[in-house]
Amino acid sequence: MTTTAEVEKPRADPGTGRAPRPRPGRIRRIGLPYLLLLPALVLELLVHLVPMAIGIVMSFKELTQFYIRDWGTAPWSGLDNYRVSVDFDAPVGEALLHSFLVTVGFTLLSVGLCWLIGTAAAIFMQDTFRGRGLLRALFLVPYALPVYAAVITWVFMFQHDNGLVNHVLHDQLHLTDKPSFWLIGDNSFYALLTVSVWKGWPFAFLIVMAGLQNIPGELYEAAALDGAGMWQQIRRITLPSLGPVNQVLVLVLFLWTFNDFNTPFVLFGRAAPEAADLISVHIYQASFVTWNFGTGSAMSVLLLLFLLAVTGVYLAVTSRGRRASHAR
Repeated sequence: MTTTAEVEKPRADPGTGRAPRPRPGRIRRIGLPYLLLLPALVLELLVHLVPMAIGIVMSFKELTQFYIRDWGTAPWSGLDNYRVSVDFDAPVGEALLHSFLVTVGFTLLSVGLCWLIGTAAAIFMQDTFRGRGLLRALFLVPYALPVYAAVITWVFMFQHDNGLVNHVLHDQLHLTDKPSFWLIGDNSFYALLTVSVWKGWPFAFLIVMAGLQNIPGELYEAAALDGAGMWQQIRRITLPSLGPVNQVLVLVLFLWTFNDFNTPFVLFGRAAPEAADLISVHIYQASFVTWNFGTGSAMSVLLLLFLLAVTGVYLAVTSRGRRASHAR
C-alpha cells in the first residue's frame, strides 16, 4: 500500500497518444523574466559589449589619423601595438609604465582613505543625537553633486593667486612659506587625491551605514555587559559583521577609482601633469592627442585584462578567507 501521494502525470491525448502541449499561460509565466531582462541585455550589448569588441579589433590595426574616415581599411598590425605598449625600454612603454604605477599608488591611497573615512563616519552616525539627519544629508552632498560642477569648484579653490586652499594654508594658518601651485608639479598628485577622496568617501559612508543596520543591537549590549570597550566592539563585532559588505565596497571603489577619467580630465585638462598622469587620461592622450588609435586601443585592452585579473584574484582570496572564518 502506497503511503505517499503519487504525482499525477499529464494525460495523453486519446486521439494522438501524445502529451498535451503546455498551456499558453504557463509559457508566458516562464518567459516573463527573460522578457523583462531583454531591454537591459540589449542596452548592455549596445553600450558595452559592441564597443568593447570594436576596440579589441582596433587594437590589431595600424589605425592612425589617416584612416579615421574609414577605419575598416586600416592595415592589420598583428601584435605590434601590444609590443610597443609593453616595451618599457622605449618611450611609449616607459610612459605607460609610469602612468600605471602612478595610478596604482593613487588608487590604493584613495580607496583606503575613502573606506576609512566612510566607515568611521558611519559608525559615528549610529548613535542618536540631535541633528543626525541633517548631518547625514550634508555628508552625502559630495556624492550627489555632478562631477563636473564639483571638480570645477575645486579648480577655483586650488588657484595659485586667489584660491581658497592657499588663502587658508598660507594667509590664515601660515603653514607654507609661499602660495603653492596645486595643479602643476608634484602637488598635483595631492590635489587629485584630495578631490577623489572628497568625492568618493560619501559612497563608502552610505554602503557601510546600510550594512550596520543588519548587525543586531543585542550583540553590542552583551559585549558591553562583558566589559568590552568601544574599540573592542568595533574590532570583534562591527568589522567582522561588515566583511561581506566591505568585500563588495572595496572592489567597487577600486574599479571606479582606477578607471576614473572625469576627475583628472576636468581638474587638469587634456594634459595632466606627470605626477598625476592616471592611466585613463594617458590612454586618452595616446588615442585622441597623438591620433594613434591602434596603440590606444591596445592599452585599453591591457587595462581591461589587468582589472579582470585583479578582480578574479581578489574575489578568490576574499571568498576563501570568508569560508575559512565560517569553518572555524
